[in-house]
Order: sequence, then C-alpha cells, then structure tokens
Amino acid sequence: MRLLPQPATENIQLTEVLRALSDPVRLEIAARLAVAGRMSCTVAGESLGVHKSTASHHFRTLREAGVISTERDGRQKVMSLRWDDLEARFPGLLPAILTAASLETRAAASADSGPREPANSANSADSGPREPAASAQSGLREPAAFR
Repeated sequence: MRLLPQPATENIQLTEVLRALSDPVRLEIAARLAVAGRMSCTVAGESLGVHKSTASHHFRTLREAGVISTERDGRQKVMSLRWDDLEARFPGLLPAILTAASLETRAAASADSGPREPANSANSADSGPREPAASAQSGLREPAAFR
C-alpha cells in the first residue's frame, strides 16, 4: 500500500485540524471512521449524500489537515483516522470533538422525534407570554454544571 501525501505528525497544525472538522460532512466522515476503523473512499462517499467530486474534496481536506490517512490499495483508496498522531500532537482533542458531535446529533434526533404538545388556543392565550428555550432557539446547550 502506498500512502498519499499528508503532513508529518510534527507538522499537523491545530488550526487546520479544527478548520477541517468544522464542516458537518467532514465531521461525519471522521465520526464514521472512528466507528469503522478503516473505510474505502468509495463506500464512504456513497453514504454521504454528496456528489463524488465533493466527497473527494472533503477527503483531501481531512488528509491535508492531518486528520485522516489515505492509502492506495490497488485501485481503491482506504482511509483511517490518525488517532495516534493527533493524540501525540493534541491530547484529547479528537475524542472531545467526536463526543461533542455525537451528543449534538443525539440531541437533535431526540428533539425531532420527541413528543409534541397539542395546540390549545384557549390555554395558550391564558398562560401569558412564553420564553423560548435558549437551547432550542440558538443551538447552544447549557453547561453540565448548571443542569
């Protein structure tokens, strides 16, 4: 197997890693690789719901930032996270980002599928003004210490 160009461990920059993982599609790729370990670009690209060239751009961005390693295996390219390299450079960063992304995904899923209050115009007029929940409106979550 032949490695495609990627930065050496000591050349991985925090700003580039954070920039690469700031895109929801690239964050999803990293999360899937965290679960799968290794994945071909073909399989990963098919399940992303983006055009093939867009998926290639995302893979290249992650590789050039030092988040993933891509190897050629015959005609296929196989990706994996650079856990050890990222842990050596920025201890705890990747697990923290992936955990936060997972929690955010679960919170969004439960908000979408949660029970809804029935609309009752008589009660809503009598109950006075309601304040919107900060987390639902802004996407921000209250720190665990305040819950």
